[in-house]
Amino acid sequence: MSDVDLLRDDPVITDPLRDLGITHGEAGPTLRVWSGAATGVDLVIDDAPRERVVPMTRDAHGVWTGSDPRLQPGRRYWLRADGEPVSDDDVRTPFDPTVDLIDPYARGLGRTGRGAWRGVVVDESFDWGGVEKPRTPLDHTVVYEAHVRGLTRLSPHIPEDLRGTYAGLAHENTIAYLTELGITAVQLLPVHQHVDEERLVAQGFENYWGYNSLSYFAPHAAYASRDAQLAGPSAILREFKGMVRLLHAAGIEVWLDVVYNHTAEEGDDGGPVYHLRGLDGSYYRHDAQGDPIDVTGCGNTLDTSLPAARRLVLDSLRYWANELQIDGFRFDLAATLGRGPDAVFSPDDPLLTEIRDDPALQGVKLVAEPWDVGLGGWQTGNFPDGWSEWNDRFRNRARDFWLRDIADARTRGVASNGLGSFASKLSGSSNIYAHERGPLAGVNFITAHDGFTLADVVSYDHKHNLRNGEDNRDGTDDNRSFNHGAEGPTDNPWILDARRRASRNLLATLFLSAGVPMLTAGDEIGRTQRGNNNGYCSDDEISWVDWQLDDEKEALLADTKALIRHRRENPALRPTRFGTTGRITLSATDMSWFGADGDPMAPDAWNDPHRRTLQYFAASTPEVEEFNRVLVVVHGSESATTVTLPEHPGVSSYQVLWTSGDAFDPRPRSPRERYDVMGPTVTLWQVS
Repeated sequence: MSDVDLLRDDPVITDPLRDLGITHGEAGPTLRVWSGAATGVDLVIDDAPRERVVPMTRDAHGVWTGSDPRLQPGRRYWLRADGEPVSDDDVRTPFDPTVDLIDPYARGLGRTGRGAWRGVVVDESFDWGGVEKPRTPLDHTVVYEAHVRGLTRLSPHIPEDLRGTYAGLAHENTIAYLTELGITAVQLLPVHQHVDEERLVAQGFENYWGYNSLSYFAPHAAYASRDAQLAGPSAILREFKGMVRLLHAAGIEVWLDVVYNHTAEEGDDGGPVYHLRGLDGSYYRHDAQGDPIDVTGCGNTLDTSLPAARRLVLDSLRYWANELQIDGFRFDLAATLGRGPDAVFSPDDPLLTEIRDDPALQGVKLVAEPWDVGLGGWQTGNFPDGWSEWNDRFRNRARDFWLRDIADARTRGVASNGLGSFASKLSGSSNIYAHERGPLAGVNFITAHDGFTLADVVSYDHKHNLRNGEDNRDGTDDNRSFNHGAEGPTDNPWILDARRRASRNLLATLFLSAGVPMLTAGDEIGRTQRGNNNGYCSDDEISWVDWQLDDEKEALLADTKALIRHRRENPALRPTRFGTTGRITLSATDMSWFGADGDPMAPDAWNDPHRRTLQYFAASTPEVEEFNRVLVVVHGSESATTVTLPEHPGVSSYQVLWTSGDAFDPRPRSPRERYDVMGPTVTLWQVS
């Protein structure tokens, strides 16, 4: 074997950043941590009543190593780093050997009596009982965005001591609800251990959403049951794994909302020091003068062009995907992760392609929030093949069509938009996503954790965020909402009826459109935040799901279940590919478009704001499932109209499967038969 071959097989050469964190090998428990700028790093172990200090040794690649047999489950440990700044005015790494730092790879965390954070060695053993990941195909996926605490905190269906916990989410009654609803994947708001921002603490608030990660490896302790918290980080980890196992056993995937764009070391270089900032400030983005580059709005953007920072993200993903069996990740402000050394976004950025191509992450769903607040930050449609993206254009167009256009028609006599853009979203947003990526590149949503709930988007024209303590300045003003005649609660039966219908139309648009649908927890039962569109600091009833259901909420729940079921049963609504004109594309949907008169849509009709009725005939091109055809009729006006059902080769009859209107006539109808539509309505027809 040649010297070149020997070097190629040497893991120190081929993978200098291997095995970061604590590993247990022949040499005993060993900790490895990266710092290219430090001149000394100590491993400190809690050996009560004293501290045991283990000087770590540095290799040529900036990796510091220390071993000690005391690094066993339950043991607390931390780091201290020393060094010199690059220059007198360079404050990127404020080395202070008196400051205790967390191991960035710590898989368990604990606090001292004075509130200082410590890494804790955890027992990672767990019996998965043969339960495997569901591996639900993306076209069969229905995502349910939920907060671990908020979903069950008020649930009367589970024991009180489990409400708002990992165990509460995994309770048989919670799982039964999700299964009956038709959910295939629960997407959890951040569960990495997080802390509250200093500003919020000073105001008496807390970060309910959790987008302020302290650790990329440890589950958030406060979401565990009290018994698990008292037992320590190993028990918290077991409860989390138990939650995943039970959800998987029920066929439900677990996706995580992950925040790799910044950390809890908020603000500029004078902010708090927990780990990365004290080890090596180059983990964060700086310009040539050493000044911070902020593209997240949080002041400390992770510089994923740095190999060690990129490896931190990859190792965290591998850990959650394999050791904790997570099925998918939604990446917060994902455009940040695609920025190179020059801070410019590229879809070919190494981190984005490494995540997609990593053998340890194959089969894991990857979803980008395709924007950040930096220059060129809006990147919807620009992520590489293999990624899906939150489709904010779908949200905006659906809200415009069913809410703002209706409001404009009331005040000006005509809607602001025609049918064209809405139809493109209904059929998979091919104007946004490249042909080779297909419609499943888009994760469609009407609402998300950030913004109005479904009940509020049809009930408020303006945000009402005074309780957040920022004089109503926080939260977006671009809500594209419509209160239908009264701001907030009302007893007016006509307004309430219009709101209910608008909610049904929005849900129908979500579940009858091509793409991956995401439902926000509680929207199916009319959850309200009382007009607050930025509930990030409200860990209370304003954010928790209220499970007390009246007849109106039960009806909305029944409609949601029906829509999800019809989506599942009709492959024509779930294409995996875009079709090509003039040829058959397997697993695409063959689309035909008709006007209210039953005739094919004329070219000039698509952008005519006076024409608000569309018939979408969708036929599958079978590759796996049986041949299927449906007709979706959309009427986007409060004025009544008459619809003529279209003629189509091989079609003998139509029968209503579901309608958002008040009347449901189940009798079969013939092509060219006419029927009346009253008010804004979506109707799904079975085709025979």
